[in-house]
Amino acid sequence: MRALTWQGPRNVEVTDVADPRLEADTDAIIAVTTTAICGSDLHLYELLGPFLAPGDVLGHEAMGIVQETGSAVSHIKPGDRVVIPFNISCGHCWMCDRGLFAQCETTQVREHGCGAALFGYTKLYGSVPGGQAELLRVPQAQFGPIKVPDGPPDEQFVYLSDVLPTAWQAVEYAAIPEGGSVAVFGLGPIGQMSARIAAHRGARVIGIDLEPERLEMAVRHGVEVVDARDQDDVPAVVRDMTAGRGTDSVIDAVGMEAHGSPGAEFLQKLVTALPDAVAEPMMTKAGVDRLTALYQCIDAVRRGGTISLSGVYAGTADPLPMLTMFDKGVRVSMGQAHVKHWTGDLLPLVVDESDPLGVRDLATHWLPLEQAPHGYDIFQRKVDGAVKVLLQPGK
Repeated sequence: MRALTWQGPRNVEVTDVADPRLEADTDAIIAVTTTAICGSDLHLYELLGPFLAPGDVLGHEAMGIVQETGSAVSHIKPGDRVVIPFNISCGHCWMCDRGLFAQCETTQVREHGCGAALFGYTKLYGSVPGGQAELLRVPQAQFGPIKVPDGPPDEQFVYLSDVLPTAWQAVEYAAIPEGGSVAVFGLGPIGQMSARIAAHRGARVIGIDLEPERLEMAVRHGVEVVDARDQDDVPAVVRDMTAGRGTDSVIDAVGMEAHGSPGAEFLQKLVTALPDAVAEPMMTKAGVDRLTALYQCIDAVRRGGTISLSGVYAGTADPLPMLTMFDKGVRVSMGQAHVKHWTGDLLPLVVDESDPLGVRDLATHWLPLEQAPHGYDIFQRKVDGAVKVLLQPGK
């Protein structure tokens, strides 16, 4: 089959790889109809090379048609249309029983001290081949796949794999009071959907970004925006918009590659250029994240407010302004999304013909799988209006 494989920093290629096969009675094989490039994939493209090997198949947002199932899989069958959650969870361990599917103890990658295995996301999360491919083996398929109806286009459902549950959890973790306010830093796919979900639930939403296409998209969905290019002090602007206090809650949808951190940016590039044997311990023990967005979140939230982190951070020894956080009484919630925990909340909104979350207004590019390297390039460089890129194997 054809699949998008990592070959080195900023170097991905569509190559021939072996077709997947059932390896356990809890597996399924799906023919991928749509898969997406995620902002987290860009961290692999740019920074997390020490944890990848040439030929690793990328991608963790996928949906398609079931081709084959193991004997222990009964809730889906060949021919069903399914979305695949990005985290691989069993549904029955101690963590899963508590809805903490991103911490599944059955697939937990204990060797590296990480949580549940993820599709297409480095050896830290199990080196499981990803979904930017024609076919995908789905472990723990007795629980994971989400069956969706035939008819509506893939773009109406594919975001159930990651974008929508991650955004929904970000809003949940933000603990926005009834009728309260939230600032969303970063208006990429997760930030866009976090803003829309918060607005859908009655919050006042202020979105912050640097890219005009992202700002324009947020405005279309009723979000007040701050163009960070025009402001020397974004948190001060947010406070000015909220009676001098700051918003009740803040969502960081940016993560470790934020703009405005030249020192950390240099360190990231240095680590990426080093041999894996040297770079890997640096990545796991040093403070290598670009923290400008997080610092601004801490500054912009009101006293006694809540910060919800959905952006990915990778450094172990990142410096945080603990005095400010303690003095302001800030609460912080974070973590990988527990995808299936939120499916019951999201599926009715996704199948609603009125499209209350605007899922049909997120993708900006639809590309055949063979053009995936171009998709990574434009998404990474934020050119050609790329906000969300969907790949369509077989086209």
